[in-house]
Amino acid sequence: MDRTHGSWPLLFGMGLLMLGAGLQGTLLAVRASIEDFGTFAIGLIMSCFYIGYMAGSAAAPMLVQRVGHIRVYTALSSVASVAILLQAIFTVPALWGVLRLVSGFCFAGIYVVAESWLNDRANNRGRGMLLALYMLILYVGLGGGQFLLNAADPRETTLFIVVAVLISLAIVPMSLSVQRAPDFSVPHKIGFSDLYRISPLGVVGVIFSGAIASALFSMGPVYAQLIGLNAADIATFMAASILAAVATQVPVGRLSDRMDRRTVLIFVCIGAAVLAAFGAVLGDMSKPVLFLIAAGFGGLVLTLYALSLSHINDHLEPQQIVSASASVILLNGVGATAGPLLVALLMDRLGPPAYFGALSIMLACLCAHALWRKGRRAPVPEAQKIPFVSVQPQSVTGQMLADAAQIGVVRREDTH
Repeated sequence: MDRTHGSWPLLFGMGLLMLGAGLQGTLLAVRASIEDFGTFAIGLIMSCFYIGYMAGSAAAPMLVQRVGHIRVYTALSSVASVAILLQAIFTVPALWGVLRLVSGFCFAGIYVVAESWLNDRANNRGRGMLLALYMLILYVGLGGGQFLLNAADPRETTLFIVVAVLISLAIVPMSLSVQRAPDFSVPHKIGFSDLYRISPLGVVGVIFSGAIASALFSMGPVYAQLIGLNAADIATFMAASILAAVATQVPVGRLSDRMDRRTVLIFVCIGAAVLAAFGAVLGDMSKPVLFLIAAGFGGLVLTLYALSLSHINDHLEPQQIVSASASVILLNGVGATAGPLLVALLMDRLGPPAYFGALSIMLACLCAHALWRKGRRAPVPEAQKIPFVSVQPQSVTGQMLADAAQIGVVRREDTH
């Protein structure tokens, strides 16, 4: 029996949470810039989120196993709400870094709860559709949250309170759910060296995708602030970067299912690198042109993680997928931690154009590695490829559990 109807409270809560998360990241970057923290200091603060995220991804499964989904979700959401309120009260760079780390830990745990819950709620036939709906809610929430930046002056505490309210409200649907919490077990991990041996390009891809996406989310608002955009334009710039990914996931995914994923990844890198290079060299471009570049760039680069993960899964047996998930998330977190630092350092030395310039260079490096790997290994046979599913690097377990279930079904059917 399909139990997807029981997922709506969680999906509604995650929608509220993503609105808060989308506003939070941009608000903190803009406010830190207004407070003159310094570009590199801002990059360091924003990177702390991903350090906490890696720690949370490792610790949250054990917490869920010990005290249950709803308690972990409620506790971590409450702490995340307190963290943003403390940032409103104390505008101190060092404290902001610590609180960003706490926020990253909390959000990682929340994603573990959400995705493992959703995976339990769906049967194999409906799982793909349910997770696609989940990803749509994440992207729309993150993108829509950008426009809340227009609701008040970032110099005031109002927007910090709005974020805290949204995170707090996200607890309510889950807490009142009458559905039984699913069973949960902590997955074992495939080591980094083993994963690299299985899929070298996939490993490099998840690292670079983490660096590029985190730089977009963390330093994009700083870049927009430094080139003189007002709050409304900053919100539009970031929303264009994020919401465009809603439109690109399906066509890019379908294309990668029908041809060598490495070729698709190479063309995505080339397209995004060219757009980023235009953004770096055009200088004083008009706002419509800037927003178009942001949309095209974001729409392409936010598919890189899913492409890289799908490429890894193509080389794994179904029983290995959950075991590989922890290593994949941690590798992505390493890249996500380094991305804002690298971009912030270059922007601090070379000015705002280095934002797009650094991203273009990273994409060129990934493209070069993909071309090299393509010449050293034959493509994955069509019968061995798994269906592409749009994902972000959210949790250790949720999406990978779903992939494992779907792959098992697909490959069993292939043998009949």
